Amino acid sequence: MAIPPVAVADASRPAPAPHRLSTEMLAALKDSASVGLGLVPMGLAFGMLVTHSGLPWWSAPMYSAVMYTGTLEFLLVPMLLAVTPLVTVGLTTLLVNGRHAFYALSFPLHRVNGRWAKLYSTFALSDEAYAMTTGGQARNWSSPRIVSFQAFNHLYCVAGSLTGALVGSLLPPRITGLDFAMTALLVVLALDAIRERRHDLPTPILAALAALIARLLAPGQMLLTAFCLFTAALLARHFATRREPAHA
Repeated sequence: MAIPPVAVADASRPAPAPHRLSTEMLAALKDSASVGLGLVPMGLAFGMLVTHSGLPWWSAPMYSAVMYTGTLEFLLVPMLLAVTPLVTVGLTTLLVNGRHAFYALSFPLHRVNGRWAKLYSTFALSDEAYAMTTGGQARNWSSPRIVSFQAFNHLYCVAGSLTGALVGSLLPPRITGLDFAMTALLVVLALDAIRERRHDLPTPILAALAALIARLLAPGQMLLTAFCLFTAALLARHFATRREPAHA
């Protein structure tokens, strides 16, 4: 019996690997579990804020799904209620989320395959995704693992916002300690990054100095100023060390 031409053509193509894909997604789920401990409480707090502000419950998961901006979401709620001009909203967004431009310098987007996957990976580039995917433990992460990790983080925020919006009317306006979960998570991620780079002690020192100078010079725009100073310091160190062999 002759083999149909379609079967021959299919046999010449690389066979899909659903088992490998599911394995990578499971690994990403395990990687994101600890991050979810900080993202879910943040989502709960945001959902409660939306409910207590008088906005419809469905707007909380919608904002988390479409904007996915973390801190900026909390700032946009009062700005929305006050009908803030778009210019002010845009400037606030730049000052709060301007750090993402620096993340793009070393985020492993080149390891993400596919146009749509790259677009989503760029959209879902959060503080947690950057901290985890640029660390030493993620050097061998595949494209599905990176994108799945970001998708799980995104899902934690949306699920937390939805839950917070649905139960927000049953809870007090403020729960002590809930707003500190995200800060604690970022501190832990920073300590993990420092521990992985014990041989590179000057880098965290430069970061601390940049934050201190920014706090003194521009307390109102401390984050963006600190990132600019830190990036300038890293570039200066890079060019200085690159010239050293030439003088030797």
